[in-house]
Amino acid sequence: MPVNDLKGRVALVTGGSRGIGRAVAEELARAGAAVAVNYVADQAAADAVVDGIVAKGRRARGFRADLADAAQVEALFAEVTDAYGRLDILVNNAGLARYGPIRDYAIEDFDRLMAVNVRGPFLACRQAARRMADGGTIVNITSTVTRVMLPNYGVYAATKGALEQLTRVLAKELGPRAITVNAVAPGPTDTDLFRHGKTEAQIDSLAAMAALGRLGTPLDTARVVVFLAGSQGRWISGQVIPANGGFA
Repeated sequence: MPVNDLKGRVALVTGGSRGIGRAVAEELARAGAAVAVNYVADQAAADAVVDGIVAKGRRARGFRADLADAAQVEALFAEVTDAYGRLDILVNNAGLARYGPIRDYAIEDFDRLMAVNVRGPFLACRQAARRMADGGTIVNITSTVTRVMLPNYGVYAATKGALEQLTRVLAKELGPRAITVNAVAPGPTDTDLFRHGKTEAQIDSLAAMAALGRLGTPLDTARVVVFLAGSQGRWISGQVIPANGGFA
């Protein structure tokens, strides 16, 4: 993506303090966008992302909000548009992963995953549909697990499948305003969230399933997101784009 391709545009990245979200925030800033870095708990990590972007001469600020809370999401979008005067790009990256067989899956864990992975992006998309400038971009981060049958991933895959359907319909609703809406579906990506609870043998096995024989990196996904947000991605909408190195 050419530097300054996104100059003058404002991006909000949810869950932007670590992993894929951090890489997306940094790449959007490198391409010229002013970036709002959303976080829910780890302000120090969000501050580190913001400081790194600002040190490179770009604009960024941190914004705290729990995306499962409708009032906090509404306040978040109001704060971002007040701070920057507009909103052009939303990246719904914040998510939660908890695995287990469906027969044993706790209702509390099911409800929490639905709140974070489905309700949160829905609330953010709803606010973006109301506040985003015409010609904007929404990118939802889903997962390649919607395409493969991995034991213990059933509930997580269900949340990402729901987000993909929301993406497709919203693209039709916002198309008349030239707002593109897409999803990017990473494969196994080397982040703390991915590694949590897995053995090295499990990680190596998942890496070997990719055609390219490795785990993805957050930057692999971030570059696809920035392409969709830039001038070269304007004819792509309503799509779920795998960014998985041939995992599925």
